[in-house]
Amino acid sequence: MTYTPPLAEQGFVLETVADLPGLAALPPFADATADMVEAILAEGGRFAAEAFAPLNRIGDTEGARWSADGVTLPAGFREAYAAYVANGWGAVGADPAYGGQGLPFVLATAVQEQLTSANMAFSLCMMLTQGAISAISAHGSEEQRALYLSRLISGEWSGTMNLTEPQAGSDVGALRTTATPAGDGTYRISGSKIFITWGDHDLAGNVVHLVLARLPGAPAGTKGISLFVVPKFLPGADGEPGARNDLRCASIEHKLGIHASPTCTMSYGDEGKCVGWLVGPEHGGMRAMFTMMNHARIGVGLQGLAVAERAYQGALGYARERVQGGPIITHPDVRRMLMTMRALTQSARALTYYNAAAVDRAHAEPDEGARRAAQALADLLTPIGKAWGTDVGVDVASLGIQIFGGMGYIEETGAAQHLRDARIAPIYEGTNGIQALDLVGRKLRLENGEPVRRLIGEIAAFGAAGGDGRLAPIRREVARAAATLEEATAAIVADGQRDAAAGATPYLRLFALVLGAWLLGRQAEVAVARLDAGEGDAAFLEAKIATAAFFAAQILPQVDGLLPAVRADATLLFALDEAQLAA
Repeated sequence: MTYTPPLAEQGFVLETVADLPGLAALPPFADATADMVEAILAEGGRFAAEAFAPLNRIGDTEGARWSADGVTLPAGFREAYAAYVANGWGAVGADPAYGGQGLPFVLATAVQEQLTSANMAFSLCMMLTQGAISAISAHGSEEQRALYLSRLISGEWSGTMNLTEPQAGSDVGALRTTATPAGDGTYRISGSKIFITWGDHDLAGNVVHLVLARLPGAPAGTKGISLFVVPKFLPGADGEPGARNDLRCASIEHKLGIHASPTCTMSYGDEGKCVGWLVGPEHGGMRAMFTMMNHARIGVGLQGLAVAERAYQGALGYARERVQGGPIITHPDVRRMLMTMRALTQSARALTYYNAAAVDRAHAEPDEGARRAAQALADLLTPIGKAWGTDVGVDVASLGIQIFGGMGYIEETGAAQHLRDARIAPIYEGTNGIQALDLVGRKLRLENGEPVRRLIGEIAAFGAAGGDGRLAPIRREVARAAATLEEATAAIVADGQRDAAAGATPYLRLFALVLGAWLLGRQAEVAVARLDAGEGDAAFLEAKIATAAFFAAQILPQVDGLLPAVRADATLLFALDEAQLAA
């Protein structure tokens, strides 16, 4: 299955939802001109389609391979990674002080979408490296930034996050990995970590592990966690990789999907000689972890939309070619599935880019109040975007198999791989249930609820704008859904902790549906204006309006069914005791 980058769609969402022209007006992003953005999207899409996409099936069938000497990737991956480094794709949104291009994070997000659609398993290497860059940038010393950032940004070295242990999954505070001061400013790391994505491989010159560990005498729980940088090869005085550190990949997992992404069990300090350096203050690991995790959560939501895009392209191509009483694309139920796939994918892209643009504004707005408001918006959107994007990826990939019919269940078509690859995304970087708990337990209460009230107010204002014509049905449905969201938000905030937790997942989905309809509606508004002015590609703009109308009419009404689940207490969830559940 080939991949065609959706350049017109990406460019339109960047312009209308992310307001990239507005970002380009901010001093840090002056280079993000329209010509520059168009060139980066075009070349990034070409690279993804030509270098990464052909390896997607190979990576799935051959997978990463473990040996006592380390992990190796299938033929072609090493050359593709070298081309990624040579072309500077990891530098798009990075700090110019360390070799980055200094362009907006949202533009780098669009490039990452292209790479992920082309080859999700491969793209995880880049995503984890970007998380390591964000953590070292925010919390590392000047010396650490000077040593690691330029090499990570270029891709010469790759990065990982080491959080999970067998007894400490989501309960990070239960970790047992230790860090003992060596008396020379370094620490000796001892312990093991599981589920470490791209924890070892043969593509980059070094692998830089960011490891959570506990110092001697540290407080119990999350308050006693610190972060350490632990490279695979110890850098010499010249910064080049030197002696092998006392760490190893003990095994890799045999997984449902993303077979070319080595998921490693890492062992540190088997000989008592694993050297690490403290990043940030002692016991400051949780703060640094959330820097990595929030970056990763946006990236994982992106994975959902990226796989959805690839699944949609494959299903559309098959529906146009498959003849069964005529091409199956003429059948109403196939059209329903294709429109659902299209609308869900475009809603997830809009939400992901909107979230990423808020991160950009939180760093670049000259006014402190505007920066705080943008950060609050990014904080609010991140759990929604992670959960919604990844759920969309699974739902759309499943619909893709349905359109392929029996052939979708056959591995050679590639449709099954999308579902297998996408299924991990609702689980890692905080399960979607944890995202929902974070949303209702913390994010709705930011600044006494002002960010969520402000956002719902913007959505309601769009719905109330009125007017006749093609936007009227969309506005009407968005206005009604915004009122439902306001009611659901009041209910979930008023609930006790147990009842709010019971309604958290349906609440997040309700919120995401309203956001999706609103963001598609905003794009339709621009499309109508351009059609009225005789500007732009008429077929593309008509499609934007039709997709928004479909979402509002056929997907958005799900909010009505979710509201009772949001408002219900936890009684029915616990109506059966453990013995009854097992009966």
